[in-house]
Amino acid sequence: MTVASRTTESMATRISGPIVTAAGMHAAQMYEVVQVGSLGLVGEVVRLVGDHATIQVYEDTTMIKPGAPILCTGAPLSVWLGPGLVGNIYDGIQRPLPGIQAHSGAWIRRGEKVEPLDTEKLWTFEPLVKPDDVVTGGQVIGKVVETPLVDHLIMVPPEVSGTVRSIVDKGNYKITDMVAVVETAAGPREVTMVQQWPVRVPRPIRQRLRISEPLITGQRIIDTFFPIGKGGAAAIPGGFGTGKTITQHQLAKWSDADIIVFIGCGERGNEMTEVLREFPELKDPRSGRPLMERTILIANTSNMPVAAREVSIYTGITLAEYYRDMGKSVAVFADSTSRWAEALRELAARLEEMPAEEGFPASLPTRLAQFYERGGAVTTLAGERASVSIVGAVSPPGGDFSEPVTQHTRRFIRCFWALDTELANARHYPSIHWLHSYSEYVEDVDLWWKREAADWAELRTEALTLLQREERLQQIVQLVGPDVLPDGQRLILFIAEIMKDGFLAQSAFDENDMYCAPERQVALLRIILTLYRRGRDLIQGGVPLMRIRSLNCVPQIMRAKSAFGNDELEKLDELKQKVMEETEALAKEYIKEGTLLCTPPSK
Repeated sequence: MTVASRTTESMATRISGPIVTAAGMHAAQMYEVVQVGSLGLVGEVVRLVGDHATIQVYEDTTMIKPGAPILCTGAPLSVWLGPGLVGNIYDGIQRPLPGIQAHSGAWIRRGEKVEPLDTEKLWTFEPLVKPDDVVTGGQVIGKVVETPLVDHLIMVPPEVSGTVRSIVDKGNYKITDMVAVVETAAGPREVTMVQQWPVRVPRPIRQRLRISEPLITGQRIIDTFFPIGKGGAAAIPGGFGTGKTITQHQLAKWSDADIIVFIGCGERGNEMTEVLREFPELKDPRSGRPLMERTILIANTSNMPVAAREVSIYTGITLAEYYRDMGKSVAVFADSTSRWAEALRELAARLEEMPAEEGFPASLPTRLAQFYERGGAVTTLAGERASVSIVGAVSPPGGDFSEPVTQHTRRFIRCFWALDTELANARHYPSIHWLHSYSEYVEDVDLWWKREAADWAELRTEALTLLQREERLQQIVQLVGPDVLPDGQRLILFIAEIMKDGFLAQSAFDENDMYCAPERQVALLRIILTLYRRGRDLIQGGVPLMRIRSLNCVPQIMRAKSAFGNDELEKLDELKQKVMEETEALAKEYIKEGTLLCTPPSK
């Protein structure tokens, strides 16, 4: 699988950090991979002027000097696609970190070359076509059990179509072994279990589809209030300490996608270490298996070469597209696109490009669009429905959402989860602000939610309206205090506090609450709004708010998210019934006294 290199007389003439200028590059091509110096550092041609080329090197160029030899490979930067990707950990240019550790220890030596996939491991290949079958690009010809959670489908490369001349029997083979021969118009083509694909080129699809199903994350404020569809794009912007990384970890852990690709792009090493420690121990809520059995990690931390950070998101999205082509739902989490944009800014400065706003290159919007537009719900070449959902964290300096990366990102996403510093300081997590966030996927996923809970849209609208009214009332409270408000408005403040603490806040360390199934989310919200509706009617009838606050069911509602698990929906139904019984008893008490002006509804 190694691309043959071409010997040239090219040499480095200028080195500026990761940017190397070379002469004698008349045979080079744009975005071609080259090897720099005696160590063979991996680089990529990013500019050509005559026989001079500008090379972006993905490794540390310390001690490289003018005159260092440059070797062209004749191929673009590509990734290996085949069995063994799931459960692995790569750097930004798909070097396997466990393999490097076994080969050279804890530190990556410059010029280290380890194959992205194990070429000696045997995989049990099961053929799904037979000789004389006609196949086209992207069609499945066999299957490999990659992990207990993932059946890896072996596909015909997208550019190949023809008649199957031969295919191997079921058995154990290496990924580089020939498993089939396809007779094409250009002649016979051997097919193995591994293929290569340029990271900057989107993999082909048959058709883009309308999003119709939500990506269930188990986080109530996301799934119920601001859902993202499978194939959608979302951003999580927030200042330092607001919980961007933890929120992305939660989404990566509990999302109901078939495959998770987590890209640690320029973040601190200890955060990636936490991921590497936690994921093998965590259990998938659907299968009970370790989450690493459906996860691919790409670690390009802040102390790694900045140029590799720039390419890491392309590596991750290409791996996601490969599993999408198998008909799977894939979720990509990039943490963070701001660090990626900073890498673009540094490289652009060294390339002496004209800076735009805040020093970022003028191409920043285009590069963001190229990333986010590679997501979507699609029909694959094989005719299967599949999707790639993208969630990118944004780290605006000082939490300023008007800075360029956040503003340009909003142009290409339809779901915006705004993290709030005040909520984070109050230890309210996830610190997604319910008034500053939005989702344009609500109408797309409405039909799915109606099948799960017919009153979801009504409950969501009523809850958000209540929170908006509470925000306006809080402005009055800050001026004159809550005591001057009538009980009807104080009830709104009271229910909003219950909703914030008993519904919106969600602990990542609570065994019952770290993942909340859609049915339980709606059940919790239904209980809170039942108390609000019946309390409102009681207050209109003359019952003081103090009596409603003192109901025995109120503290139980606050504890319900932690007290009852996803398989205890009947207990939530009992709690709702208890709310109705206690409010009805309160109404009867005031009727008996002759002070109730009207009775609450029975529902």
